Amino acid sequence: MCNEEAVLAVKDLKTYFYCKGRVVKAVDGVSIDVYKGRITAIIGGSGSGKSVMSLSILNLIDKPGKIVDGQVLLHGKDLLKFSEKELRGIRGRQIAMIFQEPSCALNPVVKVKKHMYEAVRIHDKGARMNNLLDGFRQTLLRVGLSEPDRVLESYPFELSGGMCQRVMVAMGLVTNAEVLIADEPTSSLDLTTQAEILEELLRLKEEGMAVILITHDLGVVAQTADDMYVIKDGKIVESGTVREVFANPKNEYTRYLMDPITIHN
Repeated sequence: MCNEEAVLAVKDLKTYFYCKGRVVKAVDGVSIDVYKGRITAIIGGSGSGKSVMSLSILNLIDKPGKIVDGQVLLHGKDLLKFSEKELRGIRGRQIAMIFQEPSCALNPVVKVKKHMYEAVRIHDKGARMNNLLDGFRQTLLRVGLSEPDRVLESYPFELSGGMCQRVMVAMGLVTNAEVLIADEPTSSLDLTTQAEILEELLRLKEEGMAVILITHDLGVVAQTADDMYVIKDGKIVESGTVREVFANPKNEYTRYLMDPITIHN
C-alpha cells in the first residue's frame, strides 16, 4: 500500500482463547502494515477479531486468551519478545491507545490531571505535576477542549463521552506517541462530536502520527482512512487503499459490509 517502511508491522498474528475444552481463534494469522502519516482502518463486524487484534499489539491479552504465534514489529523490533517491564516503556510512550469505552478506561475517582500526569510519570519518574500543567493545558486545547483548567480538575464521570475521548487522545499526545490505536473512537457519540473526533485524527495524521482506526463504520473509513483491512472470523479477507477497495471490493464479506441496507454492529 505504501513504499515506505512500516512503523508497525503485524506478521501472522494468532491470538486464541481456551475455554471449556474449546479453542476460539479470535485472531488467526493476521498481518497488517501501518505507516507514518497514514490512517490504517481495521474494519469488521462485531466479533470479527478487530479489538482483540488491537489489544494483542500491546500484549494486553489476559487468560483464557493467549498470543500463540506471530510478530508485532515496531521499527523492526518484535514487541512480543519484550518483557512486561520493557512493554511498559512502549505502552503510552510509543504506542498510545484510545479504548472503545474511554469512560470505563478512565478511573472515575481520579481527576483528569492525575490521569495525564501518570501517563507521563510512568516513563519519567522525575516528572513533577506543577511543571507539566501548562503542557497539559495546551494539549487539551489542541484536542478541542476549550476549558482546559476545568477539565483538568474534573473527574471522568463529570465529562461527556466525547470529552473523555478527547482526554484519551490528549494522553497519547503528552507522551509524543508515534502510533495511536483508536478502537471505535466515535461509537455512542452524537454526530457533531463524532465529526470533531475524526477531525482530530486527521490532524494527528497530518502531523506525522501513524493511526490505526478500529471500526465497523465504513462511512468513518471513507472520511478518514488511507489504507484498510477487512477482518472476518479472525482473518484478513481483503486489503488495499481505501480508494481501491471502495472502487472494486473483491470479497463477498466486504460487499456485504458496504451494503447500505444492512445494519452492522
